[in-house]
Amino acid sequence: MEQRIHISNVDNSPAMCFDTGLDPRSFARTKMSQSLIEQGYVVSPDGSHEIWRASGVNETNGSMRVYGPLFQGKRLDILLNSQQSDLRQAALEAVVHWIKAKLFLGDTHSALNPGASFVDSKGGVFFSPEHLSNRCLYVEGTQLDRFNCPDLTGMDTAAFCAGVMLYQIFSGVHPYPSAEIYQDMREGIFMPVHLAIPNLDNKLAGLIQSSLLLPVPRKRTGKSGTDILTELLNTLTGNERAVSPISSLYIKLPAEKTDQVEREKRMHSLKQNSFIRTKRFVVQNRHLLTGISVAVFFILFIVFNTASGLSRRPTTEGMSSEAVVKEYYEAFSALNHFFMEACIQGADKSDLNAAISLFAIVKARQANEMTHNQSIIQARTWREAGGELPAPNVFGVTDLTVVFIGGSEDEEGIVVYRAEYLLWSPNENFSRNRSDVLTLRRDRRGNWRIIEIIRTER
Repeated sequence: MEQRIHISNVDNSPAMCFDTGLDPRSFARTKMSQSLIEQGYVVSPDGSHEIWRASGVNETNGSMRVYGPLFQGKRLDILLNSQQSDLRQAALEAVVHWIKAKLFLGDTHSALNPGASFVDSKGGVFFSPEHLSNRCLYVEGTQLDRFNCPDLTGMDTAAFCAGVMLYQIFSGVHPYPSAEIYQDMREGIFMPVHLAIPNLDNKLAGLIQSSLLLPVPRKRTGKSGTDILTELLNTLTGNERAVSPISSLYIKLPAEKTDQVEREKRMHSLKQNSFIRTKRFVVQNRHLLTGISVAVFFILFIVFNTASGLSRRPTTEGMSSEAVVKEYYEAFSALNHFFMEACIQGADKSDLNAAISLFAIVKARQANEMTHNQSIIQARTWREAGGELPAPNVFGVTDLTVVFIGGSEDEEGIVVYRAEYLLWSPNENFSRNRSDVLTLRRDRRGNWRIIEIIRTER
């Protein structure tokens, strides 16, 4: 497989290169040139870090290539995919350096996919620009987010990614091998660490298990992502802070214990596979099963109606990514929290919660006053009518502008927009000037959903 993220010569000097696989016309059409302002990070072993930005773009073999300052290291995903004993140790050391770098960066968002990270021999880590590297990995055929759960945020995301990488290093297999990888992540469907790697150090096995359960609310432990990363780092390094040899992280199991583990593993696989098949069959055929049962059990008639109501909820089906962004703010102004919820998948829900709260206040006021009059006026309607102050009953967004930043609807399935607008709230005679950076990705049904909102308010 040709590596699209690699080190190559540019003007007779080595540089970090990102081969987008796009011809000049497609490169311009998809606005990939905006990747030149996207930043990455280089984290030093001492914890200091600097921003990495591309230096330029050139054409090679008919394909547009973005290049920038050299970072002399090895791609983390290539180390992870090797099963040679010496490279497994190198992969473990690289993951330890990656964990350190993530802890040093803290809440600073950086690329998570191992294919977007390079680690040098001294422990420095390069996190390449996320959207640019995702484009290159997509062209390579690398499955994006194979190590990341889209439902997690912040340090929980980094801890989950670290857990998946360590599981693969110590077991030799990926914890989520099926095509329904995201559903498996959300439901905690994987071979538990104590069965997959029964001879692994108990504390290390428990930490990896805790990290993989972060996306499963009913099963997750009390440890935060930062706690897990810190404890993993302490467990994987010795007193001199050197990475422990892989062989020292295993314990010897008695023969009878090995036989017992094998029996438990087979039983767990049988139960889990049966559970998955049953549960997912019911989910996929819930309308049919409910329809058959409704004639016999009255209680299931209520369940059927509830399911039908859920299926009629609004979705973003058939909408472009830009339309989803604009309609999200229109729904916010109209307190249409049902459609707002349909637009979001993993993004911050503070707007949604605000709309729900204000909607509840409006309905309670109407009930108390026994009237159907709308007590809240949309800000756009108010502005079109002259927009005079004071305006105690005005709420919503005005002066909305949406600008495309990067990504591609047709190829990447990930796009980024900037939305700038004024937000008017009841009983406030001034507006708040907001600037949001919104990242959208297609969900499993191919509909555009907002997965991240980074907000600046002035």
